[in-house]
Amino acid sequence: MSEYRVDEGMEVTLHFTLKLEDGTVVDSTREKEPATFQMGDGNLPPGFEYPLKGMSDGESGSFEITPEHAFGQHNPQNVQLLSRDDFEDIEPEVGTVMSFADAAGGELPGVITSVEGKQVEVDFNHPLAGRTLTFEVEVIAVKPAQTH
Repeated sequence: MSEYRVDEGMEVTLHFTLKLEDGTVVDSTREKEPATFQMGDGNLPPGFEYPLKGMSDGESGSFEITPEHAFGQHNPQNVQLLSRDDFEDIEPEVGTVMSFADAAGGELPGVITSVEGKQVEVDFNHPLAGRTLTFEVEVIAVKPAQTH
């Protein structure tokens, strides 16, 4: 067991499982390689980094992450009505995740939530917005991050 503990500037290797309120697994590294990231590098939302602070090799924990600390609350303003004509060759279907160009020229994923006549409703909220998540972690290794 190393003397290092999870904190800013540390590289952390861990296994994690992310679950919804009902226990449905959304994401997990259990069946594959563990995840390695540097604290504060933006790979994990801050709400997921915070509970890891102070943990070291071999420790595990289960944390409940509220929407404010995970992917935000569901924002009704992020639900847009688009015209069916905007979909050119694609037949919009409820549940389909599509990529749309945003004002800045980036890509914005949206989920089609309803199709009625000429109107297509698209939800641009993160799919996990508004959800309280259970974040189960097993810390494998903690070491100072290599700085270039």
